[in-house]
Amino acid sequence: MRPITLLLGLALLAGPAFTAETPKPLKVLLVAGGCCHDYAAQKDLLKAGLEQRANVVVDFAFSPDKTTRPALPILGNADYAKGYDVVIHDECAADHADLALITAVLAPHRAGIPGVNLHCAMHSYRDGSQRQPQAAGTERAQWFEYLGLQSSNHGPQQPIDIAYVDATHPITKGLADWTTIREELYNNIQVYPTAKALAQGKQKVGERTAEAVVAWTNDYKGTRVFSTTIGHNNDTVKDERYLDLVARGLLWACGKLGDDGKPVAGYGPAAAK
Repeated sequence: MRPITLLLGLALLAGPAFTAETPKPLKVLLVAGGCCHDYAAQKDLLKAGLEQRANVVVDFAFSPDKTTRPALPILGNADYAKGYDVVIHDECAADHADLALITAVLAPHRAGIPGVNLHCAMHSYRDGSQRQPQAAGTERAQWFEYLGLQSSNHGPQQPIDIAYVDATHPITKGLADWTTIREELYNNIQVYPTAKALAQGKQKVGERTAEAVVAWTNDYKGTRVFSTTIGHNNDTVKDERYLDLVARGLLWACGKLGDDGKPVAGYGPAAAK
């Protein structure tokens, strides 16, 4: 009986060690809904694409409301991100301008929960002040300060040439420049000093060429934030190149992306299966 007892003892000792080497998936809250986009489809495209690329589980805070003041489930609840490792803002809530509401949306990020922001999130939570540069530390700048970049509008839907201007950053390392389908190029009113540009976009509009930062990181009071203004149309959101960029940005924001641009042990796609 002693050999059996010994084997059982070894098995018990080995169990916790195996568990410790298999991290739990990152819990991701995806906020989606509002004007002008097919969020009903895009939330599912993002969930599938991210869960294929990383050890994450994506939950939704979704509203089918297609107005510029969508009834998002997070509104008015400063604790909406409790239990989550990161929040993806993919809402289009341009006319939610109440400062108390915006403060509550930012509360988890002020408390240290990383953020990822996609496309129209850059044009959300504003009151008309977005057309003029807003100084960091002021009430009207609080959403822009979190993003690290202030944008007020976009051009027509035309292809955008995307060039990675920092090829050494873990998010962009090894990624190739590419050209989107018909997409919207968001302008840059200002880029805050806490932000670091990763990709530049160029769009031909008639005889004119417009340029703007289209992907960047931000240090928001010590919290990591990744953003990209790309992602208007479904064909872009399901593009492998787009999903690779967003997945890397998410992992970086959570501190789970190595310097080589690959997920750290336990957070890659193999661990998610």
